Amino acid sequence: MGEVLVSVKNLVKEYPREGGVSRVVDDVSFEIARGETLGLVGESGSGKSTVARMILRLIEPTAGAVRFDGVDVLGASSAEMRALRQRMQIVFQDPFAALNPRMRVREIVGEPFEIHREQGLGNREQRKAGSREQGIWSGRDRDLRVGELLREVGLDASAMERFPHEFSGGQRQRVNIARALALRPEFLVLDEPVSALDVSVGAQVINLLQELQRSRGMTYLFISHSMPLVRYLSMRIAVLRQGRLVEIGDCAQVCEAPREEYTRQLIAATPVIQA
Repeated sequence: MGEVLVSVKNLVKEYPREGGVSRVVDDVSFEIARGETLGLVGESGSGKSTVARMILRLIEPTAGAVRFDGVDVLGASSAEMRALRQRMQIVFQDPFAALNPRMRVREIVGEPFEIHREQGLGNREQRKAGSREQGIWSGRDRDLRVGELLREVGLDASAMERFPHEFSGGQRQRVNIARALALRPEFLVLDEPVSALDVSVGAQVINLLQELQRSRGMTYLFISHSMPLVRYLSMRIAVLRQGRLVEIGDCAQVCEAPREEYTRQLIAATPVIQA
């Protein structure tokens, strides 16, 4: 592995239930190198999305530690988390539910600029030095940037005037991706981003994500229940079962010589994806 960007140590998440607690994530640890795609695979209910949301601190873990580029995520103050959230973004599973039906695409994709009141530009060194240029985007500058983002994900800038219901599922997911890219994040969590899409449309979105990673040098945590899909996109694979990490390794090792019977079952459960 190269330089570690994301470090997860002994993550635990418990929820209260009658007579005790339910442990949905149990002592999960892994690292993601800068520029890498780590695939997190497991059946529905295995705790994949819970792990992802704890990394981004969308939910608080019961125990454990998360570090992003050396920063203690779980110990960060509100102001520190505000800065971190510009560098870590998520693309959700359901492209229909993730977009506000009352907002035009201009507002949806431009919303991060309003929330953070920053230009969202600057390289890694400037971010570390705290020298990001402050200021509210003008309407014209924001529209220009939104148009650039839409073109980058394969949509025409004319889409800015339309509402989510005017788009197909694949187009809506492209809007979601454009919004996630707005502040130039270094790390994207992709939480089953194509599971709600037709196979051919999903393949187009996966190819787009590969192109974006190459052009932007981003780091991905790619979550899926499909081992072949994870194998297609990922460099390393982590296998989660009932909240526990049962296997992790290079893509070829996990897929061609899995140590665990559960991993073999996942591989056999879905057909091979042709590149």
